[in-house]
Amino acid sequence: MSAQLPLRDVHLPTAPGIWPPAPGWWLVMAAVLLVLGGWLLWRWLQRRRRQRWLALFDTQLQAAAAGPARLAAASELLRRAARRVDRQAVSLQGQAWLQFLDGAKGREFSEGDGRLLLDGGFRPQVDAAALARACDLARARFVTLMAGTR
Repeated sequence: MSAQLPLRDVHLPTAPGIWPPAPGWWLVMAAVLLVLGGWLLWRWLQRRRRQRWLALFDTQLQAAAAGPARLAAASELLRRAARRVDRQAVSLQGQAWLQFLDGAKGREFSEGDGRLLLDGGFRPQVDAAALARACDLARARFVTLMAGTR
């Protein structure tokens, strides 16, 4: 008979390295980068659009001469922006217009400094502090209306 051959243990191959990843992982990374890049581009465009709206608002207000003219300009810009949200908002008058400007978040226009938009454009003199507060409210509301948010 023949001599028995000695058997050796089973040797497992070395585990695959972490680099380079499998092709599926490359696709996952590309998809994540694409989504992240799209989101960053969208945010950048939103910020840029918002800055243009603010610049437009500020330019129009600076072009107006005095306090009452600034309030009239702010009111006109708000009416134009309101048209983007609701076509019939342009025809609102008085308290209904202020309640529309309030939206769902508060009462700054109907009960606060924003009331100055109703009759401030027709006054001969307007308090500078009240004018600044009303213009700040109008500026913030202008941007939200231009964004299409009620």
